[in-house]
Amino acid sequence: MSKKTADPDLTVSDEEYFQAEEGDPGARTFDVSLLREPVTVLHQRVPLLFAPKDSASNAMHAMQSEHRGCALVTENGLADSRLLGIFTERDVLRRVIDGGRNPATLTLGEIMTPEPESLNEEASVAWVLNKMEVGGFRHVPIVDEHGRPKLVVSVRDIVTFLVSSFPEEVLNLPPEYGTSRYRERDGA
Repeated sequence: MSKKTADPDLTVSDEEYFQAEEGDPGARTFDVSLLREPVTVLHQRVPLLFAPKDSASNAMHAMQSEHRGCALVTENGLADSRLLGIFTERDVLRRVIDGGRNPATLTLGEIMTPEPESLNEEASVAWVLNKMEVGGFRHVPIVDEHGRPKLVVSVRDIVTFLVSSFPEEVLNLPPEYGTSRYRERDGA
């Protein structure tokens, strides 16, 4: 299979796409070792934590104000207790809005996804991607050996990690797909 590049006269194979051009010492290749990196290399934010008795409305407001796609539910709403559930944007849509329910009257314990799949702190980026792909998740909780939440990895965290690994190749693209990077401009 081949891919077209920004230059319509150039076509490269899937394998060649990530290979450095010969003689270009600055070119980077997609290195599988990136996938072996521990989850701790990803951008880390303290997860939003709530107790099962907390209202869905409070969690939704926190998720909105902190620009997060999920909140974690622990026994007492603190990081020193075991992960019990996860409350995501998907839960808001499916269990609150589609159900015609009032989030102010619902507790997280009623509508969270209980016993979410999680990974331990030693897991690699590849394991997170596997969990996301196989399970269809956009967020994967990372827990310590006692099941206490440490962080949540989101799809955005993975994308940010990959972009930061290849900034020149991603951030230096032309402003629009299919346009030539070095086109002649008329006028000023």
